[in-house]
Amino acid sequence: MSAALDMPGIALRAETLIALRSLALHHEDNTVLAALPGGFVTKRRGHGQEMADVREYVAGDDIRHLDRGSTARTGTLHVRSFQEERDRVTLLVADFRPAMLWGTRRALRSVAVAEALALIGWRIIEQGGRVGLLAIGAAEPVVVSVKGRIRGMLALIGGLVRAHDAALQLALAGERNDPVLDGALARINRVAPTGAEIVIASGFDTPGPDLRDRLGQISQRRTPRLISVVDDVAENLPPGVYPIRMPDGSRRRARITGQDRAEPASEIAGFPVLRLDSGQDVATTARVLQAAFPPDREP
Repeated sequence: MSAALDMPGIALRAETLIALRSLALHHEDNTVLAALPGGFVTKRRGHGQEMADVREYVAGDDIRHLDRGSTARTGTLHVRSFQEERDRVTLLVADFRPAMLWGTRRALRSVAVAEALALIGWRIIEQGGRVGLLAIGAAEPVVVSVKGRIRGMLALIGGLVRAHDAALQLALAGERNDPVLDGALARINRVAPTGAEIVIASGFDTPGPDLRDRLGQISQRRTPRLISVVDDVAENLPPGVYPIRMPDGSRRRARITGQDRAEPASEIAGFPVLRLDSGQDVATTARVLQAAFPPDREP
């Protein structure tokens, strides 16, 4: 890789994404967001294998859950209660197409995509879920199968780094054409199990004519969640005349009047979207994602 691309905010490094684990879990125990409004997040009780606590027996408790050690020490019947066992599966979809390989401030949009998905992935793994990856670009997509635990997250990070490096190399070779997004998402149904949560982080450039239908098909058996990664400075340039370079190498001037600017979209193809600015610091991104993806949330 050339020295120009081996810079913070341009190159994607595995150690950087691994280090996001501590940031992803910061203040998690203090959150007051819940799956239902009006309360605090509580630990759910169920019949999983992770023990929640030991308490005195009351009428109606399952006698099979008697805790012999506590009963013997106290002389009073005690039973174990367990955390609810739920298999949360999330496929993280990273858009590394050519249009994502630019940015005006802290990082390329593609790097911001990888950071956001890593933050989400670390929290899901910590909560006992499993994560997989579909990284799309101008070449063949990179797929990492759904896995759990830290080993699964490290495999996902490796996939992100490989896919991003490949996208940068294609850009160096002159690749500038974006495959349509609706076609790139067709693989989701083959790599994500039924019932999975699908987190798509993209700029949604070149969506294709069938994006709405594609997301509708995904939502029939899975739960899509959209994250739009934008560059606020580029989208809100002050009025003036700006030189631009076209894909064919020619140069032109564009006049920005500052009038008729559209409000940021709250939906894309009829689905709610969370908006992230690639220029903001990663700590801010982590706080935004923590509010949007609270702990113990059902997919």
